[in-house]
Amino acid sequence: MIRQNQKYLSKALVLIDAISIILALVLSWIIRFKSGFININDGYLTFEQYLFPLIFIIPLYLFIYSIFSLYTTQRVRKPFEELISITRSNVVGILIFILALYLFKVVDYSRYLIFIFGILCITFTFIERFVMRLILKRLRKNGYNLKHILIIGLSEITYELMSKLVFNSHWGYNIIGILDDNIEAENLNVNNLKAELNNFYGNTYEEVAATLEHYKDTKILGKIDSLQSFLNEFNVDEIFITLDLKEYFKIGSIIGVCEKMGIRVQIIPGYYKYIPSRPYLEDMDGLPMINLRYVPLDNFLNNFIKRAFDIVFSILSIILFLPIMIVTSLIMKLTSPGPIIFKQERVGLNRKPFTMYKFRSMKVQRTEDEVNKWTTKEDSRKTKFGSFIRKISIDELLQLFNVLKGDMSLIGPRPERPFYVDKFKEEIPKYMIKHHVRPGMTGWAQVNGWRGDTSIHKRIEYDIYYIENWSITIDMKILFLTIFNGFINKNAY
Repeated sequence: MIRQNQKYLSKALVLIDAISIILALVLSWIIRFKSGFININDGYLTFEQYLFPLIFIIPLYLFIYSIFSLYTTQRVRKPFEELISITRSNVVGILIFILALYLFKVVDYSRYLIFIFGILCITFTFIERFVMRLILKRLRKNGYNLKHILIIGLSEITYELMSKLVFNSHWGYNIIGILDDNIEAENLNVNNLKAELNNFYGNTYEEVAATLEHYKDTKILGKIDSLQSFLNEFNVDEIFITLDLKEYFKIGSIIGVCEKMGIRVQIIPGYYKYIPSRPYLEDMDGLPMINLRYVPLDNFLNNFIKRAFDIVFSILSIILFLPIMIVTSLIMKLTSPGPIIFKQERVGLNRKPFTMYKFRSMKVQRTEDEVNKWTTKEDSRKTKFGSFIRKISIDELLQLFNVLKGDMSLIGPRPERPFYVDKFKEEIPKYMIKHHVRPGMTGWAQVNGWRGDTSIHKRIEYDIYYIENWSITIDMKILFLTIFNGFINKNAY
């Protein structure tokens, strides 16, 4: 039933896309020639001549959309990722269209109209898919279009999966139950579940409470070797395998049963914490090899683009914020004795220390007092004006000079003091990976709320995602979110 619904959904999207392409071209013609916004020269084509290429454009675009997986149902796909795919496919379509006009020597076809058509196509396609997401979200909330899944193996990965399904209910996954060879209880042990979730989320208890409430009645249905009988008994759409590494010898027989029953299998590997989110595969004469640490910024061109962007943007930002920095310096000098600039050692690229600059927001204190103390909400060391500039991140503006020097980047993992680096590298797996790139003034963790007194485990998780998935697009997204959401933060003390 689920696969049939997906086919109907894909067919509906194809039809809606075709209509959107037609509307985009018609509206582009109206904007170009009837709105009065753009000057009209003599000798332009007729309305029918402008619409004639639709005979070729519609199948071309639908084919390109298919290549970019816009008709492949991906429940866990994020809207921003879909927007990127829509934009790329439309850029390819426009380029092919322009090339065809050149080859057939059609010189009178308005370039303004082509540009407007491209913008409208991207907009219409994204809006229709956004509306479709809202409709599906409502349907899934009411119990329709759900995927009923059976989980095999109760491990740390299982708890993590369950928690993610709770906070992404729009994915539409319903857990029927769990098969496991090590647990005899009919229901999950709530205390054990709570302990595992606390370990995963650190101090973020809302996620723990929500997951506990949602899955308090989830049942351990039986042993793994009874899989086939359960597939006969229950309506299962997919199997999720979340076995511990020590139980991987069971996977072959599990997959064999699922393929015999025609059930799709998803494997969340027990070693996922040791590999990148997007593994870099190399071929060793037919033997697949996973490169455990592929960092896009190791590429010379990528690194050059990012550094050039840092230099240009930091210079412009220093010029733009110079009046604010001057006023901040004057107020600080008048309200609190001591230096204006606070200098502190941080650990940066390749684990090398550097001096980071900030506007001083605290009373002058001894060096040993500032080395191993984190700022708290009611910290008595802060000045009144210091609390204000910390809250709206004005104290961070001097780090633009660190960016210009090359100690830091605009975007990247936040740098930490040597004391905490030595502490966390012993406590948190993969903590030191953050030093593979330059530290940043803001980062993927910060714009997602993991700033200040929040879970360091989650912060590192987001930092590593950024390092392994860097692109100029994600930098622009982080910069946008920082400007509009990140300056004022409830966790910035």
